[in-house]
Amino acid sequence: MSVRFLLPGARRVAAVTDARFDVAPGECLALIGESGCGKSVLASALLGLLPANAQTAGSALLGDLDLLTAGERTLARTVRGRRIGLVPQSPAAHLTPVRTVRSQLEETVAQLTGVRGRAALRDAAERAAERAAFPADHLDRHPHELSGGLAQRAATALALVGDAPLLLADEPTTGLDRDLVDRTVDELRRHVDADGDRALLMITHDLAAAERIADRIAVMYAGRIVELADASAFFGAPGPRHPYSRGLLDALPDRAFTPIPGTPPELGALPDGCAFAARCDRATDACATLPPPTGPVACHHPVPAARTLVTEETRA
Repeated sequence: MSVRFLLPGARRVAAVTDARFDVAPGECLALIGESGCGKSVLASALLGLLPANAQTAGSALLGDLDLLTAGERTLARTVRGRRIGLVPQSPAAHLTPVRTVRSQLEETVAQLTGVRGRAALRDAAERAAERAAFPADHLDRHPHELSGGLAQRAATALALVGDAPLLLADEPTTGLDRDLVDRTVDELRRHVDADGDRALLMITHDLAAAERIADRIAVMYAGRIVELADASAFFGAPGPRHPYSRGLLDALPDRAFTPIPGTPPELGALPDGCAFAARCDRATDACATLPPPTGPVACHHPVPAARTLVTEETRA
C-alpha cells in the first residue's frame, strides 16, 4: 500500500510507500517508528479516513474486502466499529463534545451489540468503561471535563465495545502513567486472545508497551516499513537487523541511551536511495539506490543475523 498527498504547485508528499505486512487472527503486530514517519496515515487509510487530497495505491485486504477501494457506505455501515475498531491518536477530537461519556458508550453499545433497554444499556456501558479502566464516577462528564488520560481511556472503551475482528490502536497509551499503560495493553491483549479470531495492529512510540504485548514488530521509517521481526527476537537475541531499528533500541535509557544522530528526511523531499543512509554508520555507495522491499529487512547492509545485543551486564 502507498499513500500520497497532493499539495499546491504539483507537489507530492510520500506519506506511505510500498508498505507490505499482514496481521493474522490471534496476533498483535506493533508498528513503531519516529513521529511523522507515516504510521497514523497508514491506519487512516485502512479506515477510509484520509483527506480529499490523498491518493492511495495497492490493496489492503480484510478477508475478501479491499479497504482501499471500498465505498464510504460500506466502510460506515459494515467496517468501522464492526469489523475494525479504532483507538484514535487524538481521542478528545473523536469524542462528541456535547454528550457525556456514558451516553456515547450507550449509543455505541446499542449500535454494535443490539442491547436494548435503559438498564441493560447502562450496565453494558459501565462494563465497557471498566475494561478500559475508565472510572464509573466520571461517566456522566463531558469530554472537556476529562484529562488527556481519561479521554484516552474513554476512546479505548468505545473501541472495544464491538469486539471487532481487527483493532487499530493508534498510540493507545498516550497520557497514561506506567500502571495504566500496562493495564491498557493487557486489556488489548485479552481482546486478541479472547477467542483466537481477533487481531491487533498497535501503533506506538512506547517500546516497553510493544515488548509487553506484541507478537511481531514492524519498523517504519520515512514512509516505508524497513523491518518485520518476531518480537522476542527483536527485543532479545539476536536483536533487530536494520540499523534504524537497532538505533531505536539503543536510544532507550535501559540500553545504550544513545540517540540516533540527525533527523528524518521530509516526506515531500525523500532521497532517491535509502532514506536512512544520511544517519547510518553502515552506509556505502550502494545505499544511493533503494533496497528491495521484499524480505524481512529492507537494507543493503543489515546487521548480521547472529549479532547479539550488547547489554549493560556484558559491558561490565
